[in-house]
Amino acid sequence: MAVLAWIGRQRARAVAAVLVLAILTPPLGAVLKPYLTEAVIVLLCIAFLRIDVTAFQIYLRRPRLVLAASVWTMIAVPILFALGCRLFGVNDGGPALYTGLMLQAVASPMMAAPALAALMGLDGTLVLVTLVISTVATPLTAPVFAALFGLDLALSPTALGLKLMAILAGSALVGLLLRRVIGSERVVGFRDEIDGINLVVMFVFASAAIGEVGVVFLEQPLLMSGLVILAFIVFALLLIVTTTVFAASGVERAFAVGMMTSQRNMGLMIAGVGGAVPELTWLYFAAAQFPIHLSPLLLRPVARLMERRKVEF
Repeated sequence: MAVLAWIGRQRARAVAAVLVLAILTPPLGAVLKPYLTEAVIVLLCIAFLRIDVTAFQIYLRRPRLVLAASVWTMIAVPILFALGCRLFGVNDGGPALYTGLMLQAVASPMMAAPALAALMGLDGTLVLVTLVISTVATPLTAPVFAALFGLDLALSPTALGLKLMAILAGSALVGLLLRRVIGSERVVGFRDEIDGINLVVMFVFASAAIGEVGVVFLEQPLLMSGLVILAFIVFALLLIVTTTVFAASGVERAFAVGMMTSQRNMGLMIAGVGGAVPELTWLYFAAAQFPIHLSPLLLRPVARLMERRKVEF
C-alpha cells in the first residue's frame, strides 16, 4: 500500500513515465498485449468506484451539458475530421492515414479518460457520465459515419454494441458495489493508493498498445516522428476548439470536456473491425497514445491554475 501511495502521489509524472517504460520494454508489451481489454475494464471499474454520486445525480437531473458534450464528441467531431481531411486531401493522398484519422474521429472517448481527469483534479464525474452516453451511442454512430466517409470497414453494430454494454454494465456493477462495501469516506481517504493502482493498470494498457513502437522508431524514425507530431496537433486542436465551444459552461467544465474529447478510443474501434487495418493505421494508433499519456504532465499546470483561481468565462 505504501508503494502504491508513493506511485499515486507522482500522478502526472508517473503517467509520462508509463509511456517511456512501455516503449523501453517491448518484450513485456508482447506478454501484456492479450490483457489490454482487461486493463480498460479495471480502469473503468476504478472510475465508477470514485464517482461522485451527488454530482452524478445533478448531471442526470440537468442533462443539458452532458447531452451537448455527447453530441459534440460523437457527431460534430467526426464531421470536423472529415472536412479537415478533405480540405488537406488526406482521403485521396493517404488512404491508410485517412482510415486512422477517421477511426479516431468516430471513436468514443477513452475509457481511461475519467481516471486521467481525476489525476489532473478535473471533474471526473462529468467525464464519466458523458463517456457512458457516448460509448452507448458508438455502435449506432460509427457504422453510419464509416459508410458516409467511404471507409472500407466491416463494423458490426450488434457485436460492438453488446461488447460495449457488457463492459460498461459489468464495470459499473463492480465499481459501485466496491464503493458501497468500502464506503465513500474510505475511497476519498485512499486517494493516493487508488491513483497508484490506476497508474499500474495504465502501464499494462500502454505496454499492450505501444510496446513495439520503440523498434519502429529505430527502423523508421522520420515516419514515426511525423505521426507523433500529427497526433499532438490533432490532440491540441480538439482540446482548444472543444474548450472554446463549451466556454460558457465554466472554464473547469469546458477544459474537462476538451480533455475528454481529445482522447479517442481508437483501440476499441480497431478491435471492432477485427484488427483488419493497414500497418500505417496501426502506427498512427500507437502515435496517438503519446499526447494522451503526456497530457496530465503537460496540462496539469493549467488545471492547477484553474483550481486556484476558480475563473469563470
